Amino acid sequence: MFSKVLIANRGEIALRIIRACHELGIKTVAVYSEADRDSLHVRFADEAVCIGPGPSSESYLNVPRIISAAEVTDTEAIHPGYGFLAEQPHFAEICKSCGITFIGPSAEAMQSMGDKAMARDMVKHANVPTIPGSDGPVATREEAIRIAREIGFPIMIKACSGGGGRGMRLVHTEAGLSKGYSTAKAEAEAAFGDGRLYLEKQVQRARHIEFQILADEHGNAIHLGERDCSLQRRHQKLIEESPSPALDDELRQKMGDAAVACTKAANYVSAGTVEFLLTPEREFYFLEMNTRIQVEHPVTELVTGIDLVKEQIRIATGEPLDITQDDVRIEGHAIECRINAEDPDHDFRPCPGKITALHIPGGPGVRVDSHIYAEYMVPPNYDSLLAKLLTHGKDREEALRRMERCLNEFVVEGVHTTIPFHQRLLTLQEVRAGDFHIGFVTELLET
Repeated sequence: MFSKVLIANRGEIALRIIRACHELGIKTVAVYSEADRDSLHVRFADEAVCIGPGPSSESYLNVPRIISAAEVTDTEAIHPGYGFLAEQPHFAEICKSCGITFIGPSAEAMQSMGDKAMARDMVKHANVPTIPGSDGPVATREEAIRIAREIGFPIMIKACSGGGGRGMRLVHTEAGLSKGYSTAKAEAEAAFGDGRLYLEKQVQRARHIEFQILADEHGNAIHLGERDCSLQRRHQKLIEESPSPALDDELRQKMGDAAVACTKAANYVSAGTVEFLLTPEREFYFLEMNTRIQVEHPVTELVTGIDLVKEQIRIATGEPLDITQDDVRIEGHAIECRINAEDPDHDFRPCPGKITALHIPGGPGVRVDSHIYAEYMVPPNYDSLLAKLLTHGKDREEALRRMERCLNEFVVEGVHTTIPFHQRLLTLQEVRAGDFHIGFVTELLET
């Protein structure tokens, strides 16, 4: 086991990793920007190193400064959390060259699954269903139009190196495709330094279902059930739950087997997530693989009792998994609401500022992962996530009722939050019945 781990991240995920390390007897090193000097992850780590000013490019994305912090503190391993450098193969390679263990998959696995077109081709060879679309990147606008005519509109234009909805466009006509191709290409080049695009047919009224996987370097790979992430806005997840109300045991096993097949095809080692689209006809298609711990990983932890961050760390030390697929049991139902510093009444615009008062809910079956406190200054430099509110119940109805109660108790003053929007969502008949799809929130906001 490692004696010291540096966390190359901030906010609630940095605090989450620090807690897991301390329970494993591992000392921790926090890195922080000047904007995060008073953050809780700095306070609770064993050591802390300032790596630059507030902008991410000068701090959390500055690889030389992070590596220097690891070297001066004699750190053995780096955990990247999610976001920032978590899915950067170059960062994993640099860690390896410096003799520092990267707690995550290999650079090669990140490269193959991070390239969406390459990933599609890889899982096809593993006999996992993929959405009809282009075979690899589309070189020109004219080629894109030709392929679209073959597979039919509507079409999703996607960046090969994309994520978070960037470099992605939904188009319904050839004119829209021509314009969207240029816009998506420019956006992908700006966001990822890679303007390559591919096409997929838009799956109408689909659900977004993802399977949590764990795989070690000894050839063992398992899944820990699914999370339903269909309640989302602009490709950003709002509410996640497990198990999905759309799956039965037979379909769950088929999709879980497909997720494991994807994992083995990529020679993947670590925790990761295989994402699928599920059609109303109950057909599923591979969407992508996230080669990191997910924001919503606590949902799976609540229904399985397995600490995913600890498992990541153990796998990185070379330990084999001590659980098999037969050991995995889904108990009850869990739901997560992401509480962001955003104003839902004004197009969800970010709301940095000082939190003047705070009350966090509690009670049986309640978990809150957060880094905020009264008088905390929400910086304008980073993602607006303030907290992840999770509830667990014996069934979905109990988890929903518990979530309603917790949202009513959750008080954040001084900044706008998405709490009122979550309260509204949970009153809707479709949400209560589990009858929704990835476009549901968009349609709701347009009415």
